[in-house]
Amino acid sequence: MTRCRRTLVVVAVATLVSGAGTAVAAASVPAAEPLAGVVPQLTWAACGLTEDATAAGVQCATAGLPMDHDEPDGESIRIALSRVPATDPANRIGSLFVNPGGPGGEFVTHLQEAGAGLFADLNARFDIVAFAPRGVAPSTPAVDCQVDPETQGPTVTPTPTPLDVDLDALVDRAQGYVDACLAANGPILEHLSTANVARDLDLLRAAVGDEQLSYLGFSYGTVIGATYARLYPDGYRALVLDAAVDADGYLNDPLSFTAEQAAGFEVALARFTEACAVDQVACSGFGGTDPYLAYDRLLAGAETTPIPADAYPADPRPVTADDIRLVTARLLYAKQLWGLLGLVLSEAANGDASFIRALVDSVFRADSAPDDRSFTIGASEQRYPQGDLQVYLDRGAESWASFPHFGGHSGYTEIHYALWPVRDEDAYTGPFEASASAPAPLVIGTTYDPATPYAWSERLTADLGTARLLTMEGDGHAAYGGESACIDSSTEAYLVDGALPAAGTVCRQETPFLSPVPAPTTAAVAAQALSGLLP
Repeated sequence: MTRCRRTLVVVAVATLVSGAGTAVAAASVPAAEPLAGVVPQLTWAACGLTEDATAAGVQCATAGLPMDHDEPDGESIRIALSRVPATDPANRIGSLFVNPGGPGGEFVTHLQEAGAGLFADLNARFDIVAFAPRGVAPSTPAVDCQVDPETQGPTVTPTPTPLDVDLDALVDRAQGYVDACLAANGPILEHLSTANVARDLDLLRAAVGDEQLSYLGFSYGTVIGATYARLYPDGYRALVLDAAVDADGYLNDPLSFTAEQAAGFEVALARFTEACAVDQVACSGFGGTDPYLAYDRLLAGAETTPIPADAYPADPRPVTADDIRLVTARLLYAKQLWGLLGLVLSEAANGDASFIRALVDSVFRADSAPDDRSFTIGASEQRYPQGDLQVYLDRGAESWASFPHFGGHSGYTEIHYALWPVRDEDAYTGPFEASASAPAPLVIGTTYDPATPYAWSERLTADLGTARLLTMEGDGHAAYGGESACIDSSTEAYLVDGALPAAGTVCRQETPFLSPVPAPTTAAVAAQALSGLLP
């Protein structure tokens, strides 16, 4: 798997666990929305990164678009784009827009640094185009609540339980975070919805000269694609929706949505530990014959006595059970990361959690902005319960009992969505039925995807009505891009020729479970060990 693929996997869903505020009435949708504003003029030029950091042939541009599509002559925003022009221009089909998910993910920066990467085969016939959605850097303005991600961000640690939860403390922290976000950001907060991203996308489609959109979206990017299909039923020639999100559940029942995601991670953990028991070499010896039990014992020990991290001098604070859970969840996103997960758990079980501390600090909590964007985007459109906060305590208790490893952020720490006062009046919350006269979208689901459970792909396929579901039997988040030759060839045949795979097609994952090669030797280089795995 290429570095591009690895980065995409993590960007696509690292921030998916999000929700948002009060009920938003579903917008009325015409048969087809017109272009939302004046089509921007794009001037493509060499990207502004250093020569060493910019891949050959990558071009960049910015598009001026309305902040409020109801007021096309009002305040504007700047959407950042990058592209790799088609390598076979004589047979060029058009542009393929790619979105890695989020909410709040962007692929612009990585495309600048790495080039076409896993999209190299598609790049023959398509310009590969990345765009940073509104509110997401390097587009401007970009949401940033300017808080310490560990002490003030949306994730609450230590994770509350029914035995120690303090509602007043949760509300105080959530209100402080909400206030910080409101103070640090301007009117863009009122215009962050997925529907407005879809409207932007239609203008960008026109700006690159395509009569119809070709789109490849991962994770939350599938919500963008499904929304586009509804708002612009005649506007697309091909939509691939990989690691599909249940768009209706995400928008209209977010408490159940996050609980289902917690269940997905529980299944993924069980799959990982089963694989560890079978292949102790790949798992760096973690857990012996019962890695699942060993994992629970590791958490229990860290709850009582946090594990030393002295070999990471940048921050040698001992590692807690919450730190272990965070790293576990993030590394379960891709089967290629299972070997690294086994290694860091093995080190921690042997009394040195320095690798875990390095990952937490250098990668997963280095910056609050991704979580800020995920929260504010979701909060602009999701229908979280308002008023009675007891519902959050009830859901928190249910999740704690049902999902012992990953239920901590379902319920208790979603209260900040209930306190968020800003709504996007132009949000769209369904239905998501695609037009019978439009091309059938291709939905791809992985049977043991932790972040977007397979049932979500089934639901989105059913909601779209005309969509075809392509299944990968396997693990990890997202299927296209080196996981399965069957998935890749089917996806590319659809995007290039419009050929759908046969109904009921199931592909097998071909990704092995391997220990890290070369294995990192010191915790001080743990972040460097991920240089080819994570952004």
